[in-house]
Amino acid sequence: MKKYFKKGIWDRYDGWRVRNVDGVFNIMPFIMRSRVESQNYFEENISIDNLEAFVRKYKDEIEGLTTMHVIMAAVVRAFALRPYMNRFVIWNKIYARNHLNMSLVIKRLDMKEETIIKPEFEPEDTLFDVVRRVDEEVKAGRSGEDGSDTDAVINLLSKLPTTLMRIIVWVLMKLDNIGKLPKIINQVSPWHCSVFLTNVGSLGIPPIYHHLTEFGTNSMFIAMGRKEKNIVIGKDGQVREEKTIGLKFSLDDRVCDGQYYAGSIKLMRKFMNNPELLLVPPEEVVVDDGVDKTRLV
Repeated sequence: MKKYFKKGIWDRYDGWRVRNVDGVFNIMPFIMRSRVESQNYFEENISIDNLEAFVRKYKDEIEGLTTMHVIMAAVVRAFALRPYMNRFVIWNKIYARNHLNMSLVIKRLDMKEETIIKPEFEPEDTLFDVVRRVDEEVKAGRSGEDGSDTDAVINLLSKLPTTLMRIIVWVLMKLDNIGKLPKIINQVSPWHCSVFLTNVGSLGIPPIYHHLTEFGTNSMFIAMGRKEKNIVIGKDGQVREEKTIGLKFSLDDRVCDGQYYAGSIKLMRKFMNNPELLLVPPEEVVVDDGVDKTRLV
C-alpha cells in the first residue's frame, strides 16, 4: 500500500498517528479504555439476486469467482473511499493503518480443520485483483502440512506451560501498546488486520455478532450468514420473493462516529448491489485527513 505520509516520531510501523480529529475522539479512548466495551453492533441484509446473476455471468472470465469474493471486494472498495474505517485505537491513541488487509477463516484441503489467512490489498484493487490475491493466500494456507504461518505460531505457543504463556502474552500486549511488537507476530496475527471476515453461513447458520479482541488492532468484525429467501415489499408496492445474505458487524465506536459508519456500510451495500462497479479501479482513493497534511509524501 502506498505510504501517503512521512513516518513521524509518534507513528507506528503499522499506522500513522491521528491528531486532527474532534476533541471528543481524543478523549473517548481514555473513557472507553477497552475495545470490547467500545463495541457497537449493526445488521444488514443484502439482496443477492443481482449479485448471483453477476457471478454466473463472470465465472468464466474470473476463475473461482464466488459471492464471498464480491462481498470482500465491496469491503475493500469501501475502505478505499472511507479511510476512517481503517483506523484503530491502541493504548488510548488513534492511528490510521498504513495498509489494508483482511483476516479470513478457510477450510483446509482435508476439510477437517480450519486455517486463517490474511491477504493484503491495495486501495485501487478491482474484483479481479481481490480474487487473485485471495486465491494465492488460500493455496498457500491449504498446501502447508501445518496450515498457514498463523497456525504454526499458534500451535507453537499453545504447547507452552500456562505460566510461561501468561508472561509471553502479557509482554506481547505491552510491546504492541508502544508499537514495538515484533513484525513477524504482527504479520501472522489474525487480530492485527483492517477487518476480520468469517462466513458462518458455511455452517448453515445465520450471521452472529462476533466480539472484537483486546489483543491486536482490528476495529471491525463482519460475520456473513447463510443464504435465505425472504418476502419483501418493493418500492412499487409489489410483494416478491428475494434471496438475501445477512451481515452482522461488530465495530469499535472510537475510530469514527455512527454517521460515518452508516455511510460506509451503505457504500458497501451499493457495491454489492452493483458489482459491475468493482470491475474497474476507484476514480480516487481518499486519504485519511486526520493525519497532519504537512507530512503528505
